[in-house]
Amino acid sequence: MKKLLISLCLLGLVNANDKIISIGVTPYPTAMILENVKDLVAEQGYELKIVEFNDYILPNYAVNDEELDANFTQTKPFLDSFNEERGSDLVSAGKIFIGPMAAYSKTIKNIKDLPKNALVYIPSDPINGTRALELLAKSNLIEFSENSKTKTILDISKNPLNLNIKEIEAPQLTRTLNECDLAVINTNYALLAKLNPIKDSILHEDSTSDYASVLAVKSKNINSQKTKVLLKAMQSEKMREFLNKNFKDILIPSF
Repeated sequence: MKKLLISLCLLGLVNANDKIISIGVTPYPTAMILENVKDLVAEQGYELKIVEFNDYILPNYAVNDEELDANFTQTKPFLDSFNEERGSDLVSAGKIFIGPMAAYSKTIKNIKDLPKNALVYIPSDPINGTRALELLAKSNLIEFSENSKTKTILDISKNPLNLNIKEIEAPQLTRTLNECDLAVINTNYALLAKLNPIKDSILHEDSTSDYASVLAVKSKNINSQKTKVLLKAMQSEKMREFLNKNFKDILIPSF
């Protein structure tokens, strides 16, 4: 297959880029996870090019501008919010796994021991900020004035411990964990800092979470061959076995 493609490219009959699937990811664990299915993509005649980013925003711009074929950096609510705010045209091609958001602390070992006036850090972007606030609310630490889709600190109606909740850029949360009493951190950044969202946290989401990570593509490419090949690899039995072996109880397959 590869020799045939090379010959066709030399003859000018096939554009080499047509056989490269480029995908944007955050460094860990998604880059490592995608490396695991490169061979499945190659079996379908494509090369998988993995491009790493340190935030959630730039990969969406890159896919919307067709500099990348896809990205794997976000949940469906985050994607919907990005489209609404930026006027972009991205869609979810499918769910892959749930990485539970969790709260970590260097000062306490039980959420019940969180003191009054505690300093709490949450992600600054709207969707992950909402997700973090909902996690705090689930433990009755705060309540909201309305059950709106997107929540901010301003929507908190009850705060019995008078928690001082501040928004921090998601990649900085693990680095500033020593500065606060509690930090609510996305799984990918937690794992990068060698924090297990189940074993090391004092509060975490469970398998019922609505925030599954999705494969995102531009809407016009939802049925393209590249999208089909990539989604098939990412929702394969090999992927399921890899997640269950290497990230058991951390990343939960959702396909």
